[in-house]
Amino acid sequence: MSKLLIFTILCLIAYLIGSIPFGVLIGKWFKHTDIRNYGSHSIGTTNAYRVLGTKLGSLVLMLDMLKGTLSASLPIIFGHYPHYYVIICGFFAVLGHTFSIFLKFRGGKAVATGAGILLAYEPILFILTWIVFLTTVFFTSAVSMGSILGFIFVNLVSFFVLKDPILSPIAFILLIIVIYRHRENIKRIKKGQENLVPFGLIYWRKNKK
Repeated sequence: MSKLLIFTILCLIAYLIGSIPFGVLIGKWFKHTDIRNYGSHSIGTTNAYRVLGTKLGSLVLMLDMLKGTLSASLPIIFGHYPHYYVIICGFFAVLGHTFSIFLKFRGGKAVATGAGILLAYEPILFILTWIVFLTTVFFTSAVSMGSILGFIFVNLVSFFVLKDPILSPIAFILLIIVIYRHRENIKRIKKGQENLVPFGLIYWRKNKK
């Protein structure tokens, strides 16, 4: 079997891994509820935090990130491929998360799974992006803000610092997907009506009143 065929199979496996709807599964297993019926109706981390709370929301975050990391690591696990194959394979996990075959090709906003790819491909950039994300969420109590600024940060570093010819275009595509998926969040942010997660300065300040 040729390496190209094997890699094609790995991309398919990555898509299937990415398609696992952990937000839906965790909600049903632990809360006997479908998070798609509440909040933004998304299966992703932000809605999981709103509907399921901090602990289960964090579990969804970690599992969705793991999907990206595991999928991106498949070329490393199953053969000696060029390093850029990591991000290509991981990209299929993002497609799975966004257009899940298990949810009639609907899904989440690609943030956590996309971050998981970065962990496998460029760990230092992942750490820096994670700091940007957490800092933003801490000050705004809005995961949507952290997600968008995090992906903007990845693009700036990829284009102007690393000048990575593989990461740069894929990071840009992911940024477009993230912004499109967050279009309603962006409208609410402009109006000052964005839904908050149950932690962070803005959330704590509002709950003191």
